[in-house]
Amino acid sequence: MSPRPRVTSGSPYEATFGFARAVREGNRIIVAGTGPVEPDGSTTPGGAAEQAERCCTIILAAIEQLGGSAGDVVRTRMLLTDPADQDAVGAVHARFFGAARPAATMAGVAWLCRPEWRIEIEAEAVISG
Repeated sequence: MSPRPRVTSGSPYEATFGFARAVREGNRIIVAGTGPVEPDGSTTPGGAAEQAERCCTIILAAIEQLGGSAGDVVRTRMLLTDPADQDAVGAVHARFFGAARPAATMAGVAWLCRPEWRIEIEAEAVISG
């Protein structure tokens, strides 16, 4: 049995918590909850829109590394700490994944891994053909 292809994004939580950013199983790519982490491990500055932009960028890079594209995304989950951010986050989501029109959930949560995080996003993709 060959190992499942996996990618990492450099988040400090991946090694510490023991997970991969994304895993491919057959034609499915599952992307873990993705927070707004910069390459140096710091949190993306700015508000929810800037943080959502960073999350989506990380997610799309992981999907592409495993052979997929934004058009293959079939499911997303957006976790927000402030419901007032829903329109800003939704607009970013639409820019990245609106053409694919995935099934999407946006929910409020009490906290995320870092107190300054306003958003965390998960995604799933299915590669056709």
